[in-house]
Order: sequence, then structure tokens, then C-alpha cells
Amino acid sequence: MAQLHHPTHHRTLHPAHHPAHHRTAPVGTVVTRMRALDADLPERDGIAVFNRVYLAVTEEVERRLDAGRFTDPGAAATLDVRFAERYLAAVDTEAAGRRPPACWRPLFQFRRHPGVRPLQFALAGINAHIGHDLALAVVDACHTLRCEPADLEDEFDRVGDLLVSLEERIREDLMPGPDLLQIADPLTHLLGSWSLERARDATWAAARALWALRGFEDVAEEFTERLDAAVGLAGRMLLTPLRD
Repeated sequence: MAQLHHPTHHRTLHPAHHPAHHRTAPVGTVVTRMRALDADLPERDGIAVFNRVYLAVTEEVERRLDAGRFTDPGAAATLDVRFAERYLAAVDTEAAGRRPPACWRPLFQFRRHPGVRPLQFALAGINAHIGHDLALAVVDACHTLRCEPADLEDEFDRVGDLLVSLEERIREDLMPGPDLLQIADPLTHLLGSWSLERARDATWAAARALWALRGFEDVAEEFTERLDAAVGLAGRMLLTPLRD
């Protein structure tokens, strides 16, 4: 399987070393890669659970691009691909025996744990990808397109709206039976403490902050490291093993 060649550390924002200065691949390229992962991974594997969810999102983005439903399809495609490349780079990094970003480590560590339910895997992956990767993908796309984050706000919102609608479907499809929906159930309590809407709002603020800090590399790197660690902590809590 072809590997994406990204640097081991995904925090550097300096333009000279930034992956955003590579040519943007078409959305179909990342869709193909995710389909290959879907075919290769065991169905119950935590990465496989998230990958199926994310593949559905990316396929829908591709359909909407083909249907002309984005105001600026070039910008939307660039943001979508840069976003996907962050996730695929984490997969490649872990597969090569290196340490992925902190936000992804809990999912890789618990991906085969029998006490973690599929809904937890899906939301932990969404947490890592939205809470950390999306902010950096906005910065990546801005470098590629030579624009400001404000120029991508419409595309950011459209992709975010799609993710929110998909999250609702994920909860319906992957939530266990009615007996586990009691207010005192640990899963209900755990998942009720995390919101994609809040995560998306925080991500947009983080992207704008990172863009404003692009001329202050040390500060931007520290900001990104702290964001990565905080999102990783939330992911670890989402993956708390629960007894059947």
C-alpha cells in the first residue's frame, strides 16, 4: 500500500518544512486510501470503526463537490484533502513504529480493547480529527491557497455541518440497546460530556490563533503541543473501558 510521506512530527508550521507546500492531491486519492484501510483492517478494530465513519464523510464531500454544492470547490477540496492527510499520516506513523500525535495515541492504544464499544472508537477518532487535525488542516490549506482562514470559513462550516449530521447518525447506528440508555449508565454519561459542535467551535478559534502565530514559530509549536495533549486527554476519557 502506498504510504504518505509526512514528517514524523506533525507540529511544525514553518512554511519551508510544511506539508501544505506539496501539491494537493484530489479527494479521490484519500478516498482510495481509506477504502484500502477499510479492506485491510479487522471490522472490530478501533481504527477500522473510525475509518468507516470518516470514509462516509469524505465520500459525501466528494459527491457534493461533483454536484457543485460548494461555493469554492477548489478551496473545499484542498481543505478536505489536507484534513484527511493528517489522519492518514497518523496511521502511517503508527504503522512505522513511531509515535503519532498525542491526540491519536489513545485510539491506537485501545483499538483492540474488548471493553471499548464501537461508538466510543468512532467518537474518539472524531475528537482527535476535529479537535486537533482540523485546526492544522485549515492552516495547511491557507498556506497552499495563499489565503486567510476567513476565506475558508464557508467551506469549514459546510464540512462541519456534514460532520454534525453524520455524528447524529453514528450515535443512532452504534449506540447499544435501550437498556444502556439509562441516565445513570456510564456510556450515556461519558458520551454526553463531549460535543462535536463545541469541538468544532474550539477548532475554528484554534485555527485562527495558529494562523495569527505563524510568524512566531516557538509559540505556535507550544500552542499546538498543548492542543494536541488536551485533545488526547479527552480521547483517553472517551475510550474508558466499560463492563458489558
